[in-house]
Amino acid sequence: MDETTQYRIATLEDALTICELGQVLNAVHHAARPDIYTASTEDFARDLPHWMNYLDQPGQVVFIAHVGQQAAGFIAASLSASSSPLMQPMNIVRIGSVCVAESFWGEGIGRQLMQLAKDWAVEHDAQELRLSVWSFNERAARMYVEFGFESRTIDMGMRLLGMTAKP
Repeated sequence: MDETTQYRIATLEDALTICELGQVLNAVHHAARPDIYTASTEDFARDLPHWMNYLDQPGQVVFIAHVGQQAAGFIAASLSASSSPLMQPMNIVRIGSVCVAESFWGEGIGRQLMQLAKDWAVEHDAQELRLSVWSFNERAARMYVEFGFESRTIDMGMRLLGMTAKP
């Protein structure tokens, strides 16, 4: 029997579930950049401080997906207003994380979560929906492009550990 996927705004009661699902993100990012990201853990509560920033906070939202009783994915987003005199004034919703449990990859859950975030952005009078994605995360980048995102900037970094300052 096919179970339908249910979507809703996550609450504080979902925090540990989001932490557990987030281990998928940890694993993908740690595998590619262990110099930056910590490894996944069975102690999901370790990540509570991070995810609590999104839950029940003004201008923040997390949508969670369930297939039957199983949590299948989530998306976290936040609303802000540009404040630079050099930029056009606008409200921006930035997607912080999109996560779908591996067993549900390819079933459209990520796309539907993206649509919920987009609809939330429109409801909050945002003129822009933005996100960042690592170049190694080709699967996610492909989904974002298919959803309508375009590359606009290149974020560059340089590792400084082990370097000494020149006299």
